[in-house]
Amino acid sequence: MTKTGPYFLGLDAGNTVIKAVLFDGEGRQVTMHVLDGQSSTPAPGYVERDLNELWANAKQGIQTCIGKAGVDPKDIKGVGCAGHGNGLYLLDKAGDPLIGIQSLDTRAAGVAEELNAASGDAFHTICLQRPWPSQTPTLLAWIKRFQPKTYERTGTILLCKDFITNRLTGERVSEISDMSGCGLTAMPSCTYDEGLLALYGLSDAREMLPRLIDPADIAGTVSKEAAEATGLAVGTPVIGGYFDVVSSAMGSGVVKSGEASIIAGTWSINQVFSDQPVVDPSVFMASGFGPNRFVNIEASATSAANLEWYVRELVERGGHHEDPFGYCNDLVGQVEPRADDPFFHPFLYGSGQGAEFRSGLYGVAGWHGEGHILRALFEGVMFEHRRHIDALRSAGVNFDRAVLSGGGSRSPHWPQMFADCLGVPIAVAEAQETGALGAAIGAAVATGHVRSYEEGVDRMTRTKATYQPDTSRKPHYDARYETYQHLTEVMREFWSRLKPKEN
Repeated sequence: MTKTGPYFLGLDAGNTVIKAVLFDGEGRQVTMHVLDGQSSTPAPGYVERDLNELWANAKQGIQTCIGKAGVDPKDIKGVGCAGHGNGLYLLDKAGDPLIGIQSLDTRAAGVAEELNAASGDAFHTICLQRPWPSQTPTLLAWIKRFQPKTYERTGTILLCKDFITNRLTGERVSEISDMSGCGLTAMPSCTYDEGLLALYGLSDAREMLPRLIDPADIAGTVSKEAAEATGLAVGTPVIGGYFDVVSSAMGSGVVKSGEASIIAGTWSINQVFSDQPVVDPSVFMASGFGPNRFVNIEASATSAANLEWYVRELVERGGHHEDPFGYCNDLVGQVEPRADDPFFHPFLYGSGQGAEFRSGLYGVAGWHGEGHILRALFEGVMFEHRRHIDALRSAGVNFDRAVLSGGGSRSPHWPQMFADCLGVPIAVAEAQETGALGAAIGAAVATGHVRSYEEGVDRMTRTKATYQPDTSRKPHYDARYETYQHLTEVMREFWSRLKPKEN
């Protein structure tokens, strides 16, 4: 390769997969390397990861990505990392990995209930969200109560992508999009708050909190040790990075107030940008990522992770499908929707309505085949997105179009289903790795390649396709959605019987 850049490296660290993606100055992907890590479930509701494996995969991903590109590492002008929000990543007092808890973990459901019962309104007044099981400070409160020796050893509280930034730079730092998104800052100031920590019972954790910066501020530079391990040049700027929902929105082309982003990934993310956060107790959370830059978010772990589970457990187990996701999409495309199709609850990892919620398939008859089951899964995921979007709309957060990203956007069917059910045009970004691209845009802002987020998004993102709503389908989905909601209410009592006892 003869071109000399500039290039920007975007990292996207999900709950298992980490992606290293190199972009040119126009936001076009040059190379990518993906590595899939392992989660462990040492007890029901627990979802953890080995932090040494996470860093090993990050190192290998960066090194392989640069090697594939054949570029001079000095032409990589900046690095940005996006990562899944919430969960809990702890370093000990010496800076070594202590524990990594992912955002699918529900062990702290009982603690979340207690905190909500005692001070739910007070929490919302300060941080615009209430405690929930996978939330970072709620998990830390659980650690303090049930694993006190781990708590005593804790030196620094980080989020997923902060751990990678720490390994690259040696800095113990986080940034406001992740820390506001996990309920650890006052809003709208996006600053640490002693009163908030006291509500969580974590007043003694203030010294564990990392230095807090804006996402596009430079957190540090690549150390000599990290350079040798990754192939990056010593001194390459590394920015604070992003809560991945913010980064994915930017990488899909959404950053201005009033614009909407829907992410169908591990989590169902439904968000609208604004210059001030919406203050409404029905909205799940708000995240700030700069002065007068906020994202109002309705979300839960109820999206395309359900299809990933289906593929892993039921399609790939025989190893007889070269393209398992294509196989699923082909089956969905063969089904003509009917009013009496089966229903699916996408609650494999619980729900914001209750950690005890479980997935289920209902109304299956002898004439239904695998295509009907998969279409029910697709529809159930889409209905949970709609439930979240209805909550935003009820709070006065409106939009007339949205951009869909995440793994679900790659389906030939899901974008049209979203358009038909929501009644608005749905655009799909050209870039598939929108989380990594958003982080690269942040690095471009930080290093002066572009002057603003708006310029970065305009210059470095493009639209692949737009799906117009089929108005003839809207009554079908409205009726099915009403039944779906009724089914959820009917199942609540049953799910409560499955609720695990607190450890």
